[in-house]
Amino acid sequence: MSTDFTFQISTTRFDENYSPSESSRATTNFANLARGADRQENLRTALAMIDRRFNDLARWDNPEGDRYTLEIDIVSVDLEFAASGDDQRFPLLEVLDLVVVDRATGTRHHGIVGNNFSSYLRDFDFSVLLPAASAAAGGFTVPDDFGALHGKLFQHFLESPAYRARFDVSPVICISVSTSKTYQRTDNRHPVLGVEYVQDDYSLTDEYFGKMGLQVRYFLPEGSSAPLAFYFRGDLLNDYTNLQLIGTISTMETFQKIYRPEIYNANSAAAHVFRPTLESGDFSRTRVDYDREERSRLALTQGKYAEEHFVKPHGEMLARWAGLSPALVH
Repeated sequence: MSTDFTFQISTTRFDENYSPSESSRATTNFANLARGADRQENLRTALAMIDRRFNDLARWDNPEGDRYTLEIDIVSVDLEFAASGDDQRFPLLEVLDLVVVDRATGTRHHGIVGNNFSSYLRDFDFSVLLPAASAAAGGFTVPDDFGALHGKLFQHFLESPAYRARFDVSPVICISVSTSKTYQRTDNRHPVLGVEYVQDDYSLTDEYFGKMGLQVRYFLPEGSSAPLAFYFRGDLLNDYTNLQLIGTISTMETFQKIYRPEIYNANSAAAHVFRPTLESGDFSRTRVDYDREERSRLALTQGKYAEEHFVKPHGEMLARWAGLSPALVH
């Protein structure tokens, strides 16, 4: 089989009329909102929350608090193999691309690409490969080079002509902090990102994103209940404008308020020493609810999909391409 493959990019507008494509993971934040009888109301509520939070953080020259709105596109990336046959094309990842629209001037500011991160291969690694390795070892264990293939594919995408033709800055991924770690507030404060938190030990997710070439910092924006984890290449504090950073904060904090309200819609802000927990009862629910248990079950289903349609037919070839042992993808 040829080792040649390319990346194909398509985009879908995320608005109140959005419907997930057949290749979108059902557990992805934006796809999860667009399910069920209340799908359109869920989408309207989430988009309104995003815009309100954006204007709350971008208060300068914004007396009515409605100057800005975000346009959000879902960027879907397929990996296409040159060789013909079954499973020639696979939905590798999805991220979000933001545009900040200034209603006062009509100016459009390109925001940050990334934000949310969705990957079937990551589902395979965490929901199929990791449990299998732990079961075989008789206790929790992380396989050698866990996440290495995923990381090499992601970095190869960032260096590809497909990415460089569409985006001129590196992505920033923004997700929840880990419930298994403790975070300590520092004296470092950024005018938009807020106060920085640090931890002594990286989580497995932090290490996984590290394989993707991304470093992590944790910031608590003004008015937030908990710090967010920002994964990036380059200089997070100086490579992006205030409006770009606000776009990422407002979008991803909204998703976290919906999906992890115990942490991100808590009734009190994170303390100097912060231990995130989903067991807290001191929080407010948003108008959008979802089934967390169903989401966990679907992660396994999606991991098995990746195993069947990506790892089994192409894993050995990709491992050779990445310089890894084929055993690492089985």
